[in-house]
This record gives sequence, structure tokens and C-alpha cells, in this order.
Amino acid sequence: MAIVEVKNLTYSYPAADKPALKGIHFQVEEGEFVSLVGANEAGKTSLCFALAGFVPHFFKGELRGEVWVAGKESSRTSLDDWLLNVGLVFQNPFNQISGSKFTVYEEVAFGLENLGIPRPEMKERVEGIMQKTGITELAQRSPYALSGGQQQRVALASILVMQPRLLVLDEPTSQLDPIGTRQVFEVIKSMSQEGITVVMAEHKLEWVAEFSDRVIALADGEMWMAGKPGDVLTSPLMTELGIGVSRYTAAGRRAVEIGLLPASQRLPVTHRQALAFFGAAPP
Repeated sequence: MAIVEVKNLTYSYPAADKPALKGIHFQVEEGEFVSLVGANEAGKTSLCFALAGFVPHFFKGELRGEVWVAGKESSRTSLDDWLLNVGLVFQNPFNQISGSKFTVYEEVAFGLENLGIPRPEMKERVEGIMQKTGITELAQRSPYALSGGQQQRVALASILVMQPRLLVLDEPTSQLDPIGTRQVFEVIKSMSQEGITVVMAEHKLEWVAEFSDRVIALADGEMWMAGKPGDVLTSPLMTELGIGVSRYTAAGRRAVEIGLLPASQRLPVTHRQALAFFGAAPP
């Protein structure tokens, strides 16, 4: 069943000379993990803001079309009510830290305190999500004494502990090394497998291919392609749109061009796929 439905969404920021989003339309099933890919200014962040209700409620501007999440339409729902179902993780975790708490543990518990969640349940949820996101050892440290990658995981935990039905992430691994990136993707994937719907904007195509159920490609505010990761991320259109391809896809495409491998071979996107792809090459 679709929990997200975007219908012909067009949006312009106040005083903008052109729309940031143009005629966007798609659905997301409950528990699905969908990644948004695109070059800078493709519309990924604006679409994340629209799904999170910040467009139009916070940024204002002109919005046409509809955004539905969990049976509610954004323009007819207050932002307070909208955020009961939707959680947004920003690209810069510094923007998400409340500044009112002295420890990571208190920061993660902050949203539950505001909702008046009973203390025993709050403790269980906070400790559980801290363990899942790998920040248990940071519990008594100040959120401002952490690295960017650690802060990003704290920001993620602070949203996940609220148990949103839709989790929206705007490039959440931008400050993480490969190990941290994998950890965050694994946490997000496990949450989607538990029923949380995920829509994430991300540049790291290898990880998008490995963990996403579906990919939507954006360019200049428009939706150009949507489908399975292996189909979208190996399309020649990715280069034409300025999105690019993974190093594995580039290497595989070159191998086909020089005749090392037949064109019938499915191009790789991830490291694992590349090993299988080039393992088929003749000696």
C-alpha cells in the first residue's frame, strides 16, 4: 500500500525566477527504501523539504499539486500534525542539534520528552536506537564535542527514536567515511525492513545501488527516471544529466567499449557486482 503519493508537484521558492520542482509525481510503498539522485540543484533537497512539510509551511512560496503521506495532504495539514508521521534528517547535523541538552543521551530523548512519553518507554526507546546507530559509547558526551560523522548519527538517532512512518534524509552520509557510511545505510535499511518508509537524497551511487529498493533520478527540478537501482544507475542518461555513474559502472562500460566483455553483460554499480562482472572476463 502506498504511504507516500506525490501528484504533479510544482514548487517555486519566494522571489525565485523558476520552479525548484516541476511536475513531480510518484508513489512510495510502506516499508520501501527509495533514493533520490541528481546533480547539485537538481531538486533533491526541495523534494525532501516538500515530503517533510517544510514546503510550503516553512519556506512559503508557490506550490501546485499535492503531497500525501499516511492519508494526509500537506497543504491542508499543520506542520505540527505533519511531523507526527514524518521525520527529516538534514545534511548538516549541526542544524539539527537542539542546543538545549548537555549530553547525547538527553539529545536523543528530547523529542520524546516533548511528547510526554512515559520514562520507562523513553529509556527503552532511547537506549535501543542508540545501540542500533552505534552511538551508545557517546551517551554522556556533549553533542558539540563530537566529530561531524558522530553528530550525524546522533541526528539520525534523534529522529528514528520518534518512530516516524516516513523517514526523509537529505544526504545523511555527506560527512561520513566509508565505514560510517555503511553503518548508516545498514541502520536505515534495517529500519525500512521493520516497516519505516525511507526516502533519501544521496550522491554515493555505490551505496544507493546496494541498499535501495528503487531510485528516482532528478535534473533541473524534473523527474527523469525511476526504477530499480541497476536499471537507473547504469543508464547512459545518468551522464547526460550530470549525475554521473559509479566507478564500477564506468570501468564496466569501458571494458565493453574495448571489446573485453560482451555488451550483453549487465553493467555493475557496486563493488560486489564489479567482481562478478570482471570475473567473467576471458584470461
